[in-house]
Amino acid sequence: MNNDKITRRKFIERTTLSVASATVLPAILESEAEAEAKLPKRLLGRTGVSVPILAFGCGSRFLMYQDEQEAQRVLNHVIDSGVTYLDTAVDYGKGLSETRVGMVMKTRRKEVWLATKIPPAARTRDAAMREVEQSLKRLQTDRVDLLHLHSLSDEADLAKIEAKDGAIQALYQLREQKVARFIGMTSHTDGAVMARAIEHNDLDCVQMAMNPARALKFEELALPAAKKKNLGVILMKVTAQEQLVGDGAGKAGIEQLIRYALSLPVSTAVMGMPKLQFIDQNIAIAASFKPMSAGEMDKLRSQVATQRVSLEHFFAHHRDSFVV
Repeated sequence: MNNDKITRRKFIERTTLSVASATVLPAILESEAEAEAKLPKRLLGRTGVSVPILAFGCGSRFLMYQDEQEAQRVLNHVIDSGVTYLDTAVDYGKGLSETRVGMVMKTRRKEVWLATKIPPAARTRDAAMREVEQSLKRLQTDRVDLLHLHSLSDEADLAKIEAKDGAIQALYQLREQKVARFIGMTSHTDGAVMARAIEHNDLDCVQMAMNPARALKFEELALPAAKKKNLGVILMKVTAQEQLVGDGAGKAGIEQLIRYALSLPVSTAVMGMPKLQFIDQNIAIAASFKPMSAGEMDKLRSQVATQRVSLEHFFAHHRDSFVV
């Protein structure tokens, strides 16, 4: 818990600085109605469903809204602004995130693309089924649009998932029963292992850590594997947990990082946004998105390349699951 407090304090300091030095101009900060009208959508691979290019991450940054009424206002504001993809998980606050999302789902379920995740502790079929049953109760719904196996790590983890009684069997069954419209996996640990998971299994989507630091080879290995099978690709860790945001060596502005993310062949980018001004700012950037050229992308990669090794170490041990 002490480490969590340090992380949050550093985050507030860093993001406050980044807002002050951001390259976003006030002119592009639009009203909710304008943002909703303009926020582009993309096909989520073989699902055939169009989703907004910006998704709301309901993990640790969402848990930073400690007042429950404020959290509900934030979720409603996000949906009203056109960000109708909500990404949650039981691991986020030991069910707190799903519970908060469920309060909004009571009245707005039909408006939202809802994704949740089965935790790494449940890698057998039976354990995964039990977790999903509890997730649905917290989310106050009988179905989710996308159900992931959360946080694929290494070869041993993949072997557990793919075993005869492994959690992948639960995903297949739940998709067949239409409890989950589509199924996927997430990872921020190893792009090579994720590529093998994509090749071995009948997934609809994958959610992966990709940013210009190119840590752990998701962009080089897992992304091509996903595109070959026409999977829906959801990008996360746009800012590498804010470690890429700021001024100076190895840093970049938030607009550059979002533009880079959306210039990749992905369907949407999940972002945690712990303040309303961040939400409106990021929506404005996405609404006015113009793809980076290959030269611009290469330049940004070079700009943050010094961060690659430290990020690889960080994400090898990272779990976005603290309770505030």
